Amino acid sequence: MQERFANQPQAVHFGAGNIGRGFIGALLAESGYFVVFADVDANLIDEINNHDSYEVHILDQKERTEEIHSFAGALSQTDDVPRAIANPHTRLITTAVGPPILDKIAPTIARGLQARRAAGGGALNVIACENMVGQTEALGAAVRQHLSDAEREWAAEHVGFANCSVDRIVPAPPRADNPLDVGVEEFSEWAVDRSALRAPLDPPVRGITLTDSLGSYIERKLFTLNCGHATTAYLGFVHGYHTIDEAIADPALADVVRGALKEGGAALVKKHGFDEEKHAQYVERVLSRFANTKLHDDVVRVGRQPLRKLAKGDRLLGPTTMAHDYGLPVDNLTRGIAAAFLFDVKDDPQSIEIVEKIGKSGIDHAVAEYTGFEDGSEVHGKIVAAYRQLKAPKN
Repeated sequence: MQERFANQPQAVHFGAGNIGRGFIGALLAESGYFVVFADVDANLIDEINNHDSYEVHILDQKERTEEIHSFAGALSQTDDVPRAIANPHTRLITTAVGPPILDKIAPTIARGLQARRAAGGGALNVIACENMVGQTEALGAAVRQHLSDAEREWAAEHVGFANCSVDRIVPAPPRADNPLDVGVEEFSEWAVDRSALRAPLDPPVRGITLTDSLGSYIERKLFTLNCGHATTAYLGFVHGYHTIDEAIADPALADVVRGALKEGGAALVKKHGFDEEKHAQYVERVLSRFANTKLHDDVVRVGRQPLRKLAKGDRLLGPTTMAHDYGLPVDNLTRGIAAAFLFDVKDDPQSIEIVEKIGKSGIDHAVAEYTGFEDGSEVHGKIVAAYRQLKAPKN
């Protein structure tokens, strides 16, 4: 197991999976932090503590590797994690666990903050790096439920819960001798709400952009990258493709994805005042990332948990609702939503729930229940019509 150097700043990162190791944790380590990876997977934590380094493979046209050092692992359910949070050298807590897990790690973070307050620890920041609007705010609210009034008052002054927007495609890991090795795309973006911080990011974290207009970053990314990724995955699944790059190479499918991003983009331009030409360039950049043949990004991996992706305000319904409210077209966006109702994956509980709901109540009822668009409304009709067209036997 590696040891932290004397006076080396420390970060505690919840979630030692591919995103944790290949994106957030890697940037923290490269910025000079000693990273404590917290996870419930005992085997993964053992691997982390049995290795002095791992490689992040940058999967671009010219592949390269970055070697990551300065880390250790701790089981989330042990006292090691609260102790790490209480350590005066800890300056940052980050997460990459998935939105449903934030409530589960909140008690552990609360215990760590209680111990930190008792020990006279200084201020620190918490940044939840999840594909969810207001993710760190939600984590902060969950943490405060486990604090006393006095502890909440201390936390308000000493703990910054800063929302963020994160963007990097991290596909299934490459086959390697070191099980910690991970593959990522070259592109990455990490924007953090400057106003919510309670302490400087010291040392500065490589790749973080501090901003006072985070909302526009979040919606641009969620309604473009995540919307396009999910739409490509669901349409790709329907048409029998296995990877994102295979799917986006289909000209007809790519036209629908591009059309969906243009529809959502028109709404984003209206709401946030983005430059139309620059946003169009951003859309094309996103599409070129999907076409990266080095990533081998599986459509089933990307499409998993379709109910979460169909949540109000999320990557599919969010841009559709916004565009419709502005009186803009949504024909391609609704086609992507319809494809999500055809995502039939036997080991995905949310997929199973959708398929069973359609079988029991019919597509009209299922669309109304899961999207909130009332039966008989224009958008509901477009989704149902696209579903039936996509489901029809291909000649």
